[in-house]
Amino acid sequence: MVPATHDATMNGTHYSNSVITSSSGNPVDDNQNSITAGEYGPVLISDFNLIDKLAHFDRERIPERVVHAKGAGAYGYFEVTHDITKYCKAKIFDSVGKKTDLFLRFSTVGGEKGSADTARDPRGFAIKFYTEEGNWDMVGNNTPVFFIRDPIKFPDFIHTQKRHPATNLPNHDMFWDFLSLVPESVHQVTILFSNRGTPDGYRHMNGYSSHTFKFVNSEGEVYLCKMHFKTDQGNKQFTAEQAKQMASEDPDYATRDLYNAIAEGNFPSWTFYVQIMPEEDAASYRFNVYDVTKVWPHKDYPLIPVGKVVLNRNPENYFAEVEQAAFAPAHLVPGIEPSEDKMLQGRLFSYADTHRHRLGGNYDQIPVNRAKNANRMDYYNRDGFMSVMGNYGGMPNYEPNSISGTPKQNKQFAQSKKPVSGFTGRYTPKHPNDDYFQAGELYRKIKEINPEDADHLVNNIVGHLKNAKTHIQERQVKIFYKADPEYGTRICEGLQLPKFTMVE
Repeated sequence: MVPATHDATMNGTHYSNSVITSSSGNPVDDNQNSITAGEYGPVLISDFNLIDKLAHFDRERIPERVVHAKGAGAYGYFEVTHDITKYCKAKIFDSVGKKTDLFLRFSTVGGEKGSADTARDPRGFAIKFYTEEGNWDMVGNNTPVFFIRDPIKFPDFIHTQKRHPATNLPNHDMFWDFLSLVPESVHQVTILFSNRGTPDGYRHMNGYSSHTFKFVNSEGEVYLCKMHFKTDQGNKQFTAEQAKQMASEDPDYATRDLYNAIAEGNFPSWTFYVQIMPEEDAASYRFNVYDVTKVWPHKDYPLIPVGKVVLNRNPENYFAEVEQAAFAPAHLVPGIEPSEDKMLQGRLFSYADTHRHRLGGNYDQIPVNRAKNANRMDYYNRDGFMSVMGNYGGMPNYEPNSISGTPKQNKQFAQSKKPVSGFTGRYTPKHPNDDYFQAGELYRKIKEINPEDADHLVNNIVGHLKNAKTHIQERQVKIFYKADPEYGTRICEGLQLPKFTMVE
Protein backbone atom coordinates (compact mmCIF):
# COMPACT_ATOMS: atom_id res chain seq x y z
CA MET A 1 0.00 0.00 0.00
CA VAL A 2 1.30 3.46 -0.90
CA PRO A 3 1.06 5.86 2.06
CA ALA A 4 -1.45 8.67 1.66
CA THR A 5 0.25 11.93 0.76
CA HIS A 6 -2.71 14.31 0.70
CA ASP A 7 -6.41 14.59 1.44
CA ALA A 8 -9.01 14.61 -1.32
CA THR A 9 -11.84 17.10 -0.90
CA MET A 10 -15.46 16.99 -2.12
CA ASN A 11 -18.19 19.39 -1.01
CA GLY A 12 -16.04 20.52 1.87
CA THR A 13 -15.57 16.99 3.27
CA HIS A 14 -12.01 15.64 3.55
CA TYR A 15 -11.08 12.06 2.69
CA SER A 16 -7.66 10.42 3.10
CA ASN A 17 -6.34 8.26 0.26
CA SER A 18 -7.09 4.74 1.48
CA VAL A 19 -7.80 1.35 -0.06
CA ILE A 20 -11.34 0.45 -1.19
CA THR A 21 -12.81 -2.35 0.89
CA SER A 22 -15.84 -4.58 0.71
CA SER A 23 -18.69 -3.92 3.15
CA SER A 24 -17.01 -6.36 5.52
CA GLY A 25 -13.76 -4.36 5.44
CA ASN A 26 -11.76 -6.60 3.10
CA PRO A 27 -9.33 -4.75 0.76
CA VAL A 28 -10.34 -4.73 -2.93
CA ASP A 29 -7.63 -5.24 -5.54
CA ASP A 30 -9.66 -4.21 -8.62
CA ASN A 31 -12.99 -2.34 -8.55
CA GLN A 32 -13.27 -2.04 -12.35
CA ASN A 33 -13.14 -5.63 -13.58
CA SER A 34 -15.13 -8.67 -12.43
CA ILE A 35 -13.42 -12.02 -11.90
CA THR A 36 -14.06 -14.15 -14.98
CA ALA A 37 -13.09 -17.52 -16.37
CA GLY A 38 -10.64 -16.21 -18.93
CA GLU A 39 -10.65 -12.80 -20.56
CA TYR A 40 -14.13 -13.15 -22.06
CA GLY A 41 -15.95 -14.79 -19.16
CA PRO A 42 -18.20 -16.04 -17.81
CA VAL A 43 -18.28 -14.18 -14.49
CA LEU A 44 -17.57 -16.24 -11.39
CA ILE A 45 -19.92 -16.17 -8.41
CA SER A 46 -16.86 -16.39 -6.20
CA ASP A 47 -16.15 -12.68 -6.94
CA PHE A 48 -17.36 -11.42 -3.55
CA ASN A 49 -16.71 -7.75 -4.35
CA LEU A 50 -19.04 -8.00 -7.36
CA ILE A 51 -21.75 -9.83 -5.42
CA ASP A 52 -21.34 -7.47 -2.45
CA LYS A 53 -21.80 -4.40 -4.67
CA LEU A 54 -24.76 -5.78 -6.61
CA ALA A 55 -26.56 -7.15 -3.56
CA HIS A 56 -26.26 -3.84 -1.74
CA PHE A 57 -27.27 -1.87 -4.83
CA ASP A 58 -30.37 -4.06 -5.19
CA ARG A 59 -31.41 -3.00 -1.70
CA GLU A 60 -30.48 0.69 -1.77
CA ARG A 61 -34.07 1.88 -2.09
CA ILE A 62 -36.14 1.38 1.00
CA PRO A 63 -39.93 1.53 0.53
CA GLU A 64 -41.13 5.05 -0.18
CA ARG A 65 -43.30 6.66 2.44
CA VAL A 66 -46.96 6.13 1.61
CA VAL A 67 -47.50 9.84 2.36
CA HIS A 68 -44.94 12.61 2.92
CA ALA A 69 -42.61 10.82 0.48
CA LYS A 70 -40.63 13.87 -0.63
CA GLY A 71 -39.09 16.09 2.00
CA ALA A 72 -36.19 18.07 3.38
CA GLY A 73 -34.88 18.41 6.90
CA ALA A 74 -32.44 20.15 9.20
CA TYR A 75 -31.19 20.18 12.78
CA GLY A 76 -31.64 22.97 15.24
CA TYR A 77 -32.85 23.80 18.70
CA PHE A 78 -35.90 24.90 20.63
CA GLU A 79 -35.52 27.66 23.23
CA VAL A 80 -38.13 28.41 25.88
CA THR A 81 -38.94 32.13 26.00
CA HIS A 82 -42.10 32.08 28.15
CA ASP A 83 -43.11 30.10 31.23
CA ILE A 84 -45.99 27.68 30.59
CA THR A 85 -45.30 25.32 33.52
CA LYS A 86 -48.74 26.12 34.98
CA TYR A 87 -50.14 24.23 32.00
CA CYS A 88 -47.54 21.53 31.32
CA LYS A 89 -45.01 19.62 33.44
CA ALA A 90 -42.92 18.35 30.50
CA LYS A 91 -39.27 19.03 31.32
CA ILE A 92 -38.67 20.57 27.90
CA PHE A 93 -40.62 23.62 29.19
CA ASP A 94 -39.30 23.71 32.78
CA SER A 95 -37.26 26.92 32.60
CA VAL A 96 -37.06 30.03 30.44
CA GLY A 97 -33.88 30.00 28.35
CA LYS A 98 -33.66 26.21 28.23
CA LYS A 99 -32.57 24.80 24.86
CA THR A 100 -33.43 21.38 23.43
CA ASP A 101 -31.94 19.79 20.31
CA LEU A 102 -34.33 18.97 17.48
CA PHE A 103 -34.64 17.71 13.93
CA LEU A 104 -37.35 19.11 11.65
CA ARG A 105 -38.56 17.48 8.44
CA PHE A 106 -40.74 19.30 5.90
CA SER A 107 -42.53 17.42 3.15
CA THR A 108 -45.23 17.38 0.55
CA VAL A 109 -48.03 14.97 1.44
CA GLY A 110 -49.57 13.30 -1.60
CA GLY A 111 -46.79 13.32 -4.19
CA GLU A 112 -44.10 10.75 -4.83
CA LYS A 113 -40.40 11.37 -4.18
CA GLY A 114 -39.92 12.72 -7.69
CA SER A 115 -42.79 15.21 -7.52
CA ALA A 116 -42.31 18.97 -7.59
CA ASP A 117 -41.86 20.87 -4.32
CA THR A 118 -44.33 23.50 -5.51
CA ALA A 119 -47.25 21.13 -6.22
CA ARG A 120 -50.61 22.08 -4.70
CA ASP A 121 -50.57 19.93 -1.59
CA PRO A 122 -50.50 20.25 2.19
CA ARG A 123 -46.99 20.32 3.64
CA GLY A 124 -45.73 18.18 6.49
CA PHE A 125 -44.14 19.95 9.46
CA ALA A 126 -42.66 17.30 11.80
CA ILE A 127 -40.34 18.10 14.70
CA LYS A 128 -38.38 15.57 16.76
CA PHE A 129 -37.40 17.13 20.08
CA TYR A 130 -34.53 15.22 21.74
CA THR A 131 -35.58 15.81 25.37
CA GLU A 132 -34.11 14.32 28.54
CA GLU A 133 -37.37 12.41 28.98
CA GLY A 134 -37.03 10.78 25.56
CA ASN A 135 -38.08 11.98 22.15
CA TRP A 136 -41.19 14.09 21.66
CA ASP A 137 -42.42 14.11 18.06
CA MET A 138 -44.73 16.97 17.05
CA VAL A 139 -46.02 15.58 13.77
CA GLY A 140 -48.03 18.33 12.11
CA ASN A 141 -48.81 20.07 8.83
CA ASN A 142 -48.73 23.61 7.47
CA THR A 143 -52.53 23.74 7.81
CA PRO A 144 -54.44 23.87 11.12
CA VAL A 145 -57.10 21.38 9.93
CA PHE A 146 -57.37 18.18 7.88
CA PHE A 147 -59.72 16.71 5.25
CA ILE A 148 -61.34 14.04 7.41
CA ARG A 149 -62.10 13.49 11.09
CA ASP A 150 -62.15 9.68 11.31
CA PRO A 151 -59.11 7.46 10.61
CA ILE A 152 -61.21 4.75 8.98
CA LYS A 153 -61.49 7.09 5.95
CA PHE A 154 -57.76 7.74 5.68
CA PRO A 155 -56.66 4.89 3.36
CA ASP A 156 -59.52 5.70 0.98
CA PHE A 157 -58.70 9.41 1.03
CA ILE A 158 -55.03 8.83 0.26
CA HIS A 159 -55.89 6.42 -2.57
CA THR A 160 -57.82 9.25 -4.25
CA GLN A 161 -54.77 11.51 -4.05
CA LYS A 162 -52.54 8.92 -5.70
CA ARG A 163 -52.75 7.21 -9.10
CA HIS A 164 -55.71 5.46 -10.70
CA PRO A 165 -55.35 1.67 -10.36
CA ALA A 166 -56.04 1.10 -14.08
CA THR A 167 -54.26 3.99 -15.79
CA ASN A 168 -51.58 4.72 -13.16
CA LEU A 169 -52.35 8.41 -13.73
CA PRO A 170 -53.67 11.10 -11.37
CA ASN A 171 -57.44 11.18 -11.72
CA HIS A 172 -59.65 14.21 -11.11
CA ASP A 173 -62.78 12.07 -10.81
CA MET A 174 -61.26 10.08 -7.95
CA PHE A 175 -60.09 13.25 -6.24
CA TRP A 176 -63.42 15.11 -6.36
CA ASP A 177 -65.71 12.10 -6.14
CA PHE A 178 -64.42 11.35 -2.65
CA LEU A 179 -64.32 14.97 -1.46
CA SER A 180 -67.82 15.71 -2.74
CA LEU A 181 -69.13 12.77 -0.72
CA VAL A 182 -67.25 13.86 2.43
CA PRO A 183 -68.46 17.40 3.23
CA GLU A 184 -66.22 17.68 6.29
CA SER A 185 -63.35 18.16 3.81
CA VAL A 186 -64.52 21.59 2.59
CA HIS A 187 -62.56 23.59 5.18
CA GLN A 188 -59.25 21.99 4.22
CA VAL A 189 -60.17 22.11 0.51
CA THR A 190 -60.65 25.88 0.84
CA ILE A 191 -57.19 26.23 2.38
CA LEU A 192 -55.59 23.87 -0.15
CA PHE A 193 -56.94 25.73 -3.19
CA SER A 194 -56.07 29.14 -1.82
CA ASN A 195 -52.52 30.35 -2.36
CA ARG A 196 -51.64 28.72 0.97
CA GLY A 197 -51.72 25.45 -0.97
CA THR A 198 -48.57 26.51 -2.83
CA PRO A 199 -46.21 28.04 -0.24
CA ASP A 200 -43.00 29.76 -1.32
CA GLY A 201 -40.64 27.11 0.04
CA TYR A 202 -40.57 25.65 3.53
CA ARG A 203 -39.13 28.69 5.32
CA HIS A 204 -42.12 30.90 4.58
CA MET A 205 -44.94 28.75 5.95
CA ASN A 206 -46.39 28.03 9.39
CA GLY A 207 -46.66 24.69 11.13
CA TYR A 208 -49.53 23.36 13.26
CA SER A 209 -50.21 20.36 15.45
CA SER A 210 -53.69 20.40 13.84
CA HIS A 211 -54.80 17.85 16.43
CA THR A 212 -55.84 18.63 19.97
CA PHE A 213 -53.44 17.32 22.62
CA LYS A 214 -53.54 17.32 26.39
CA PHE A 215 -51.16 19.25 28.59
CA VAL A 216 -50.92 18.07 32.20
CA ASN A 217 -49.26 20.16 34.91
CA SER A 218 -47.45 19.03 38.05
CA GLU A 219 -50.73 19.22 40.02
CA GLY A 220 -52.40 16.77 37.65
CA GLU A 221 -54.62 19.43 36.07
CA VAL A 222 -55.48 18.77 32.42
CA TYR A 223 -55.65 21.38 29.67
CA LEU A 224 -56.45 20.86 26.01
CA CYS A 225 -53.89 22.30 23.63
CA LYS A 226 -53.35 23.16 19.97
CA MET A 227 -49.85 24.11 18.81
CA HIS A 228 -48.85 26.77 16.28
CA PHE A 229 -45.42 27.48 14.80
CA LYS A 230 -45.45 30.89 13.10
CA THR A 231 -42.70 31.56 10.58
CA ASP A 232 -40.44 34.47 11.47
CA GLN A 233 -39.52 34.86 7.79
CA GLY A 234 -43.05 35.99 6.93
CA ASN A 235 -45.71 33.98 5.11
CA LYS A 236 -45.15 33.89 1.36
CA GLN A 237 -47.01 31.90 -1.28
CA PHE A 238 -46.86 31.29 -4.99
CA THR A 239 -49.84 31.86 -7.24
CA ALA A 240 -50.90 28.82 -9.26
CA GLU A 241 -49.07 30.18 -12.30
CA GLN A 242 -45.88 30.87 -10.36
CA ALA A 243 -45.99 27.40 -8.80
CA LYS A 244 -46.34 25.73 -12.20
CA GLN A 245 -43.48 27.77 -13.61
CA MET A 246 -41.24 26.90 -10.68
CA ALA A 247 -42.16 23.21 -11.03
CA SER A 248 -40.66 23.27 -14.54
CA GLU A 249 -37.68 25.49 -13.73
CA ASP A 250 -36.66 24.05 -10.36
CA PRO A 251 -38.87 21.20 -9.06
CA ASP A 252 -36.64 20.92 -5.97
CA TYR A 253 -37.01 24.60 -5.14
CA ALA A 254 -38.09 24.26 -1.50
CA THR A 255 -35.39 21.70 -0.71
CA ARG A 256 -32.71 23.85 -2.31
CA ASP A 257 -33.95 27.04 -0.66
CA LEU A 258 -33.86 25.51 2.83
CA TYR A 259 -30.44 23.93 2.40
CA ASN A 260 -28.83 27.02 0.91
CA ALA A 261 -30.27 29.38 3.54
CA ILE A 262 -28.82 27.30 6.38
CA ALA A 263 -25.50 26.80 4.57
CA GLU A 264 -25.21 30.59 4.20
CA GLY A 265 -25.93 31.18 7.90
CA ASN A 266 -29.42 32.53 7.28
CA PHE A 267 -31.01 30.32 9.94
CA PRO A 268 -34.82 30.10 9.63
CA SER A 269 -36.91 30.27 12.79
CA TRP A 270 -40.47 29.89 13.98
CA THR A 271 -42.21 31.25 17.07
CA PHE A 272 -44.00 28.51 19.00
CA TYR A 273 -47.45 29.33 20.43
CA VAL A 274 -50.15 27.26 22.09
CA GLN A 275 -53.88 27.64 22.48
CA ILE A 276 -55.01 26.41 25.88
CA MET A 277 -58.52 25.26 26.80
CA PRO A 278 -59.49 23.94 30.24
CA GLU A 279 -60.61 20.37 29.67
CA GLU A 280 -64.02 21.00 31.19
CA ASP A 281 -64.77 23.60 28.47
CA ALA A 282 -64.87 20.88 25.82
CA ALA A 283 -68.19 19.42 26.99
CA SER A 284 -70.10 22.68 26.51
CA TYR A 285 -68.27 24.30 23.57
CA ARG A 286 -70.36 25.03 20.49
CA PHE A 287 -68.70 22.34 18.38
CA ASN A 288 -66.60 19.23 18.96
CA VAL A 289 -63.19 20.60 19.95
CA TYR A 290 -61.57 17.24 19.15
CA ASP A 291 -62.63 17.47 15.49
CA VAL A 292 -59.49 18.02 13.39
CA THR A 293 -61.54 19.66 10.60
CA LYS A 294 -62.12 22.64 12.94
CA VAL A 295 -59.98 25.46 14.33
CA TRP A 296 -60.45 27.05 17.74
CA PRO A 297 -61.24 30.76 17.30
CA HIS A 298 -58.41 32.88 18.65
CA LYS A 299 -60.86 35.27 20.29
CA ASP A 300 -62.00 32.40 22.51
CA TYR A 301 -58.58 30.84 23.06
CA PRO A 302 -55.80 33.30 22.17
CA LEU A 303 -52.27 32.34 21.20
CA ILE A 304 -49.86 32.03 24.14
CA PRO A 305 -46.14 32.35 23.28
CA VAL A 306 -43.86 29.49 24.33
CA GLY A 307 -40.51 29.74 22.55
CA LYS A 308 -38.43 29.68 19.38
CA VAL A 309 -37.55 26.91 16.94
CA VAL A 310 -34.33 27.62 15.04
CA LEU A 311 -32.73 25.52 12.28
CA ASN A 312 -28.96 25.96 12.13
CA ARG A 313 -27.39 22.79 10.70
CA ASN A 314 -27.91 20.84 7.51
CA PRO A 315 -27.75 17.04 7.47
CA GLU A 316 -24.47 15.54 6.31
CA ASN A 317 -26.18 12.65 4.52
CA TYR A 318 -29.69 12.92 3.15
CA PHE A 319 -30.54 9.23 3.22
CA ALA A 320 -29.24 8.54 6.72
CA GLU A 321 -30.77 11.60 8.34
CA VAL A 322 -33.78 12.75 6.28
CA GLU A 323 -34.99 9.66 4.46
CA GLN A 324 -34.62 7.48 7.56
CA ALA A 325 -36.11 10.02 9.96
CA ALA A 326 -39.20 8.47 11.53
CA PHE A 327 -41.78 10.60 13.34
CA ALA A 328 -44.79 9.30 15.25
CA PRO A 329 -47.47 11.23 17.18
CA ALA A 330 -47.32 8.47 19.81
CA HIS A 331 -43.78 9.57 20.75
CA LEU A 332 -44.79 11.74 23.71
CA VAL A 333 -43.21 12.75 27.00
CA PRO A 334 -44.75 13.04 30.50
CA GLY A 335 -47.01 16.09 30.54
CA ILE A 336 -48.05 15.81 26.88
CA GLU A 337 -50.78 13.28 26.10
CA PRO A 338 -53.12 12.38 23.23
CA SER A 339 -56.70 13.60 23.31
CA GLU A 340 -59.90 11.92 22.14
CA ASP A 341 -59.36 13.34 18.62
CA LYS A 342 -60.30 10.32 16.46
CA MET A 343 -57.80 11.04 13.69
CA LEU A 344 -55.04 11.41 16.26
CA GLN A 345 -56.02 8.10 17.84
CA GLY A 346 -55.61 6.40 14.45
CA ARG A 347 -52.25 8.06 13.84
CA LEU A 348 -50.94 6.85 17.21
CA PHE A 349 -50.93 3.36 15.71
CA SER A 350 -50.37 3.99 12.03
CA TYR A 351 -47.19 6.08 12.05
CA ALA A 352 -45.05 3.75 14.16
CA ASP A 353 -46.47 0.78 12.28
CA THR A 354 -45.43 2.15 8.89
CA HIS A 355 -41.92 2.85 10.23
CA ARG A 356 -41.64 -0.80 11.29
CA HIS A 357 -42.56 -1.79 7.74
CA ARG A 358 -40.34 0.76 6.01
CA LEU A 359 -37.28 0.78 8.25
CA GLY A 360 -37.64 -2.31 10.44
CA GLY A 361 -38.60 -3.04 14.01
CA ASN A 362 -35.52 -1.24 15.34
CA TYR A 363 -36.11 2.04 13.47
CA ASP A 364 -35.65 3.87 16.76
CA GLN A 365 -31.98 2.79 16.87
CA ILE A 366 -31.14 4.72 13.70
CA PRO A 367 -29.07 7.72 14.87
CA VAL A 368 -31.49 10.43 13.68
CA ASN A 369 -34.31 8.67 15.57
CA ARG A 370 -32.37 7.75 18.70
CA ALA A 371 -33.44 9.35 21.98
CA LYS A 372 -29.92 10.72 22.35
CA ASN A 373 -30.62 13.10 25.22
CA ALA A 374 -32.70 10.73 27.36
CA ASN A 375 -31.20 10.18 30.79
CA ARG A 376 -31.46 6.42 30.27
CA MET A 377 -32.97 4.00 27.79
CA ASP A 378 -34.01 0.74 29.44
CA TYR A 379 -36.62 -1.50 27.88
CA TYR A 380 -37.26 -5.16 27.16
CA ASN A 381 -37.68 -5.11 23.39
CA ARG A 382 -35.02 -7.33 21.83
CA ASP A 383 -33.76 -8.76 18.57
CA GLY A 384 -35.26 -8.11 15.14
CA PHE A 385 -33.57 -6.82 11.98
CA MET A 386 -30.73 -4.35 12.48
CA SER A 387 -30.45 -4.36 16.23
CA VAL A 388 -27.22 -2.37 16.41
CA MET A 389 -26.98 -1.12 20.00
CA GLY A 390 -25.66 -4.23 21.75
CA ASN A 391 -29.14 -5.69 22.26
CA TYR A 392 -28.67 -5.17 26.03
CA GLY A 393 -26.18 -8.01 26.29
CA GLY A 394 -27.15 -10.61 28.87
CA MET A 395 -29.78 -8.52 30.64
CA PRO A 396 -33.14 -10.28 31.01
CA ASN A 397 -35.59 -9.87 28.14
CA TYR A 398 -38.71 -10.33 30.27
CA GLU A 399 -40.55 -8.38 32.96
CA PRO A 400 -41.54 -8.64 35.77
CA ASN A 401 -38.34 -10.19 37.05
CA SER A 402 -36.63 -10.46 40.42
CA ILE A 403 -33.12 -9.62 39.20
CA SER A 404 -31.48 -6.74 41.05
CA GLY A 405 -30.79 -3.57 39.09
CA THR A 406 -33.14 -4.21 36.16
CA PRO A 407 -35.53 -1.42 35.12
CA LYS A 408 -38.91 -1.30 36.85
CA GLN A 409 -42.17 0.52 36.20
CA ASN A 410 -42.92 3.79 38.02
CA LYS A 411 -46.48 5.00 38.63
CA GLN A 412 -45.40 8.64 38.84
CA PHE A 413 -45.39 8.69 35.03
CA ALA A 414 -48.98 7.48 34.67
CA GLN A 415 -51.18 9.38 32.23
CA SER A 416 -54.09 11.48 33.40
CA LYS A 417 -57.44 9.74 33.89
CA LYS A 418 -60.77 10.61 32.35
CA PRO A 419 -64.13 8.87 32.83
CA VAL A 420 -65.50 7.23 29.69
CA SER A 421 -69.05 5.98 29.26
CA GLY A 422 -71.52 5.05 26.54
CA PHE A 423 -72.33 2.19 24.22
CA THR A 424 -69.70 0.99 21.78
CA GLY A 425 -70.68 1.48 18.16
CA ARG A 426 -70.03 3.43 14.95
CA TYR A 427 -71.35 6.95 15.48
CA THR A 428 -72.22 9.45 12.78
CA PRO A 429 -71.56 13.04 13.96
CA LYS A 430 -74.74 14.66 15.31
CA HIS A 431 -74.29 18.08 13.70
CA PRO A 432 -73.59 17.72 9.95
CA ASN A 433 -74.04 21.47 9.33
CA ASP A 434 -70.91 22.05 11.40
CA ASP A 435 -68.94 20.88 8.37
CA TYR A 436 -69.57 24.11 6.45
CA PHE A 437 -69.46 27.17 8.67
CA GLN A 438 -65.68 27.51 9.16
CA ALA A 439 -65.03 27.11 5.43
CA GLY A 440 -67.53 29.92 4.82
CA GLU A 441 -65.86 32.11 7.45
CA LEU A 442 -62.49 31.47 5.82
CA TYR A 443 -63.76 32.40 2.34
CA ARG A 444 -65.21 35.67 3.65
CA LYS A 445 -62.02 36.45 5.54
CA ILE A 446 -59.87 35.87 2.45
CA LYS A 447 -62.18 38.10 0.40
CA GLU A 448 -62.11 40.83 3.06
CA ILE A 449 -58.32 40.88 3.45
CA ASN A 450 -57.49 40.59 -0.25
CA PRO A 451 -60.20 40.16 -2.92
CA GLU A 452 -57.54 39.06 -5.41
CA ASP A 453 -56.71 36.05 -3.20
CA ALA A 454 -60.40 35.10 -3.21
CA ASP A 455 -60.30 35.27 -7.02
CA HIS A 456 -57.28 32.95 -7.01
CA LEU A 457 -59.10 30.52 -4.71
CA VAL A 458 -62.15 30.34 -6.98
CA ASN A 459 -60.07 30.10 -10.16
CA ASN A 460 -57.86 27.36 -8.69
CA ILE A 461 -60.88 25.27 -7.74
CA VAL A 462 -62.59 25.80 -11.09
CA GLY A 463 -59.39 24.97 -12.99
CA HIS A 464 -59.09 21.63 -11.19
CA LEU A 465 -62.75 20.67 -10.68
CA LYS A 466 -63.64 21.26 -14.34
CA ASN A 467 -61.76 18.07 -15.21
CA ALA A 468 -64.14 15.93 -13.15
CA LYS A 469 -67.42 14.49 -14.43
CA THR A 470 -70.41 16.86 -14.39
CA HIS A 471 -72.37 15.04 -11.67
CA ILE A 472 -69.30 15.21 -9.39
CA GLN A 473 -68.92 18.95 -10.11
CA GLU A 474 -72.57 19.50 -9.20
CA ARG A 475 -72.25 17.62 -5.93
CA GLN A 476 -69.14 19.57 -4.93
CA VAL A 477 -70.66 22.94 -5.86
CA LYS A 478 -73.52 22.28 -3.43
CA ILE A 479 -70.96 21.89 -0.65
CA PHE A 480 -69.28 25.22 -1.47
CA TYR A 481 -72.72 26.88 -1.60
CA LYS A 482 -73.57 25.60 1.89
CA ALA A 483 -70.30 27.07 3.15
CA ASP A 484 -71.13 30.46 1.61
CA PRO A 485 -73.71 31.21 -1.12
CA GLU A 486 -71.41 33.58 -2.97
CA TYR A 487 -68.54 31.09 -2.79
CA GLY A 488 -70.67 28.34 -4.34
CA THR A 489 -72.23 30.65 -6.93
CA ARG A 490 -68.89 31.85 -8.23
CA ILE A 491 -67.60 28.30 -8.64
CA CYS A 492 -70.88 27.25 -10.27
CA GLU A 493 -70.57 30.08 -12.77
CA GLY A 494 -66.90 29.33 -13.41
CA LEU A 495 -67.84 25.75 -14.28
CA GLN A 496 -70.69 27.03 -16.47
CA LEU A 497 -73.21 24.90 -14.60
CA PRO A 498 -76.86 25.97 -14.38
CA LYS A 499 -77.60 27.92 -11.21
CA PHE A 500 -80.33 25.49 -10.13
CA THR A 501 -77.44 23.06 -9.50
CA MET A 502 -77.05 24.61 -6.05
CA VAL A 503 -80.65 23.95 -5.01
CA GLU A 504 -81.18 20.73 -3.08
